[in-house]
Amino acid sequence: MMHSLPEGYRALVIGASGAIGSALLQQLQSDPRCDLALGVSRQSKPGLDVLSEASIADCAQALAAQGPFHVVLDATGALTINGRGPEKRLDELDTVHLLAALQLNAVGPSLVLKHFAPLLASGQRVIWAKLSARVGSIEDNRKGGWYGYRAAKAALNMLLQTAAIEIARRRPLAVVAALQPGTVRSALSQPFVGDNANRPEEAAQSLLAVLDSLQPTGRAQFVDHLGQSIPW
Repeated sequence: MMHSLPEGYRALVIGASGAIGSALLQQLQSDPRCDLALGVSRQSKPGLDVLSEASIADCAQALAAQGPFHVVLDATGALTINGRGPEKRLDELDTVHLLAALQLNAVGPSLVLKHFAPLLASGQRVIWAKLSARVGSIEDNRKGGWYGYRAAKAALNMLLQTAAIEIARRRPLAVVAALQPGTVRSALSQPFVGDNANRPEEAAQSLLAVLDSLQPTGRAQFVDHLGQSIPW
């Protein structure tokens, strides 16, 4: 249960068709303190395509009457794009794939923030959380490789941090977090880790527990599924 949020809180999961997004939505729907937990994806009605700002704006407008929301979880993103995985070497870089990684993993989520952050409740504790990745940490990059995905997640983290500062001016009780979910069994991770990973349900429980414990700081917080801070 999300004990830190008001009784009867309202929740929204964006990217609810993915492994982690679906598990997060199920956890929130099972919380007796939650009055409403909605999930949106490209397949939902209303639908949301993170690659189309018009789709994002239309979805936000359609859901506005069901808010305000106390927790919004953005679980969108992809590692393999158009059938191509992450680049391991410089000579694998190309413009199209790099821009696609940035569009899907950084630009799209920032436009989600643009249109959905106004739906957060005012004067109460609220949470905005976005699935990020440890590989987006510039300081923690010790192995190299995965150029486009690393760059996109680093850009995402900067966009999230900048938005957090602005959000705090109107909603000082807001918690904004970039989340490293750990290695989770999903379509995203399966080609790289196989079945040697946590179940989505386990990851969702851990992430919600971490979010429940975070305190507003006026800035974004980059944390893993165990609640440990990750260097930006």
